[in-house]
Amino acid sequence: MPKEKRTLQQNSALHLFFRLLADELNNAGLDMRQVLLPSVEIPWTSKNIKEYLWRPIQTAYTGKNSTTDLDKIKEISDVYEILNRHLGEKFGVHVEFPSIENTEEYLKSFEKEKL
Repeated sequence: MPKEKRTLQQNSALHLFFRLLADELNNAGLDMRQVLLPSVEIPWTSKNIKEYLWRPIQTAYTGKNSTTDLDKIKEISDVYEILNRHLGEKFGVHVEFPSIENTEEYLKSFEKEKL
């Protein structure tokens, strides 16, 4: 039986997590140089969070390269837990995964930033 793919809302939450984590790492002074490359200062973005932090863990853990192939709940939760635990232990950075309850609050704060 094929696993269910994530919903549009789950996809939005995943990409919102990438953005929130990028902001948190940048605010902590942990640019890509501190976390990945020692010689070049590169700020985090949601895209490079996905490509350099999320996807390598996802591929190693699930064998799947695309986030669209991940199981609707379990695999996303597992990859998030691995990444969150690693960043917490190594850098003291934790970002709560967006949920229905907190997504609207995050989106409102991002809209205020644009004004």
